[in-house]
Amino acid sequence: KMAQKLSEQTGQSFVVENKAGATGTIGVQSVALAPADGYTLVTNDTTYALLPHIFKKLPFDYVNGLTPVSAFVFSPMGLAVNAASPYKTMNDLMATAKSGANKVSYGSGGPGTSPHFASEAFGIAIGANLLHVPFKGAGEAMLALLSGTIDMQISSTPGLIGNFKGGKIRLLGITGETRLDAFPGVPTFSEAGVKSFGVLNWTGLWAPKGTPPDALARLQKEITIAMASEDIQGFASGMGAQPRAVHGAAFGSVLKDATALWGAVANNANFERQ
Repeated sequence: KMAQKLSEQTGQSFVVENKAGATGTIGVQSVALAPADGYTLVTNDTTYALLPHIFKKLPFDYVNGLTPVSAFVFSPMGLAVNAASPYKTMNDLMATAKSGANKVSYGSGGPGTSPHFASEAFGIAIGANLLHVPFKGAGEAMLALLSGTIDMQISSTPGLIGNFKGGKIRLLGITGETRLDAFPGVPTFSEAGVKSFGVLNWTGLWAPKGTPPDALARLQKEITIAMASEDIQGFASGMGAQPRAVHGAAFGSVLKDATALWGAVANNANFERQ
């Protein structure tokens, strides 16, 4: 959607090339090695901040190999249970979770994914040890939630909105400071009794190190315009996301904080890097 909008605004083609594999490191490496001319960029989400905690060695310089351009479309995380779950509120779930280790299970798309780390961060926030049930992907984890195989799942709101609207899941809370119109009646984590869980998912754009400042400034200007447009605003809010743009050093700060958060979670979970 962003690539399409930037193409419309600038009259230049923004071609999206999906380079999957190794949790996105293949795509990141290709851009880190690309000419720093402002024409080759890489986009990723919060998963990028997990990379140094998932892998013992990365094929690029995580700290200096890329220049953070902008972060945009910030998506709260939601804690979902099956619509038929006995857990009606966050307090219900927390009471069970804190009654003993592994009393509450959660699913993820596999070890080292953002739902895995976010769920571990939730366990830290409430002082409970949760049972991790990894699956081959986010889709399988959701099917497990819908079938009652697992108790809960934490995911970004765009991944939950379909089943929420379909009445198949109940959301006990969403991260962020305010409630979302897309999820009527769902409290924030703070309102639900969890005061120290502020994990957000965001989409980011990076350029090769050494990309000219004027090229970065042009990109940032166009991203700001795009995020203020009615169609992007509507697209983001319809997914339960918050359309805003954070540029340059401010994005670097967001990335630094996220990297530190996931590092603490990885250490607490004794996560073994690959």
